[in-house]
Amino acid sequence: MNILDQLYEKAKANPQKVAFPEAANEKMMQAAYETGKGGYIIPILVGDGAEIKRLAAERGYEEGVFTIVDIHEEAYKNEIIAKYVALPTTRLKEKALGRRMEDPLYYAMAMQAVDEADVTFAGIDNTTGDVLLAGQMIIGLKEGISTVSSIGLCDIPGYEGSEGSLLAVGDSAVCTNPNAEQLASIAISACDTVASLLDWEPRCAMVCYSTLGSGQGELIDKVTEALKLAQEARPDLAIDGEFQLDSAIVPAVAAKKVQRESKVAGKANVVIWPDLNVGNVAVKLIQQFGHANAYGPMLQGFNKVVCDCSRGAPVSEIKGNVVISAVRAAGSKK
Repeated sequence: MNILDQLYEKAKANPQKVAFPEAANEKMMQAAYETGKGGYIIPILVGDGAEIKRLAAERGYEEGVFTIVDIHEEAYKNEIIAKYVALPTTRLKEKALGRRMEDPLYYAMAMQAVDEADVTFAGIDNTTGDVLLAGQMIIGLKEGISTVSSIGLCDIPGYEGSEGSLLAVGDSAVCTNPNAEQLASIAISACDTVASLLDWEPRCAMVCYSTLGSGQGELIDKVTEALKLAQEARPDLAIDGEFQLDSAIVPAVAAKKVQRESKVAGKANVVIWPDLNVGNVAVKLIQQFGHANAYGPMLQGFNKVVCDCSRGAPVSEIKGNVVISAVRAAGSKK
């Protein structure tokens, strides 16, 4: 059984409420229907209720699989607003939120903020910037986290790491050139994401072109400072470095290069790139030459699970990311 099959099983054992603010989109509705019909999630379609019902009927979907939320229905909207403004960390006043909720993306996130939904899933009709802005405005960032980032899960044929063929990597999609504080946030978020998704004990390596001082320069200084900040903020997590990639994931190399005690060296299951140039190239190398399946990117850093899928993603990929998001949401409640 591959990792995605395992995640589908976990989702089915504890279905989460996933809000789809791009409900009219054909691919998004199909993904919502098939994952809902299969019992993996509880799909909530957010938008123009009449249009959603018409499109569902035209496409041959059983309406009963969905919970349809009409953004024009005032009673429920007012209920969400009242709950939201009563939150201790409210970010918008009643009138401002009401105006924002004319957009299904903001409506779905407001539902999520008050626990009427567990996940907001978008990205086909909205840009990444749209999703990030709405998430930061309505959902907010976790305490101690300064930046939104992403993590991916690579299933690499022939790779024999500490978690078999699996390796979590980040950030390969969102944060272009993180400073030390942001890089520390990425590492902490990645550990929390992995723990909620896979029940792993995260062993997180901060990588660059140096292992414990073998190289020098400002690019390395950023990584070592980020490591210090991450360890100070979350001493409960196994985050270590600075390591070259082979020192992080190959026990024999770590035994030669890391001459001190480390829970991470040679057995990292999470790798944090120093910037997006490295992350993007590395993931594509893993995919092209390692023939890996790369799942994600999964947004992280928000108080709750928000997903921004690729605009060109096929339905199969959307379904996989919906299921991954639902499992993360369930895991974060433990």
